[in-house]
Amino acid sequence: MPDRVAVIIEDDADIRNLLEAILAQAGFTTHAVSEGADGVAAVRDHQPILTTLDISLPGIDGFEVARQIRHFSDTYIIILSARTEEVDTLMGLDAGADDYLTKPFRPRELRARVEAMMRRRNLYAGDGTGPGERPAGEPGAAEPATASGDGDGWLSHNGLRIHPEMRLCELDGSPVTLTRSEFDLLQAIMNGKRRVVSKDTLSLELRGDHSTGGYVSESDRRAVEVHLANVRRKLNDPVNAPRFIETVRGVGYRLATRQPQS
Repeated sequence: MPDRVAVIIEDDADIRNLLEAILAQAGFTTHAVSEGADGVAAVRDHQPILTTLDISLPGIDGFEVARQIRHFSDTYIIILSARTEEVDTLMGLDAGADDYLTKPFRPRELRARVEAMMRRRNLYAGDGTGPGERPAGEPGAAEPATASGDGDGWLSHNGLRIHPEMRLCELDGSPVTLTRSEFDLLQAIMNGKRRVVSKDTLSLELRGDHSTGGYVSESDRRAVEVHLANVRRKLNDPVNAPRFIETVRGVGYRLATRQPQS
């Protein structure tokens, strides 16, 4: 597929060669670099759909590389690192990464995560229907919040609009830049309307796993929390007085109640 372009940012030559082989088998054209600054330039030049990123790099580290990339690209970033502490995972996701995989990793697992990402991308490009879509709002709600359709592909709620096919997000008429995972989670919640979408469901959707009862780790749930914290920050949506995303403690998330019309 001509759109399968990947950038590999990895200073270990053996791992870099392994990643090139894995991604080439998955149909990607790869561009590999060994330093952080070169990785930022490679993403800018080649506009990849996928970027793999080490944390411990010469010059600027992977966290800063991810932050810089996020200023101009929505490439799907997978951090591959020997750091196994939860704080490192959270820092990576907070910097803008979509996924975090510890070394040594299994090639099959990396390939599965990449293919899940491609399935999500193809699904949304094909029909505009996102994860977490539900046919009805929460039973018994006095005035259920809904993500209403504008008739031209947009979903709207309280001044927030997203277009699933064009992958666009606007808040009060101004564009909002979201990562792929952030957009997918927001779309899932907007499609869920006032029905609670659990962290486990959101975790499985991010993996492209639409089965029921799939295994979800605590790390998966924490990743959802971090991604949604980033969405809230970008939307200026405080947890204690939400305009868009309401947390149902111990369960998951749903759209906040509709604001009264002035």
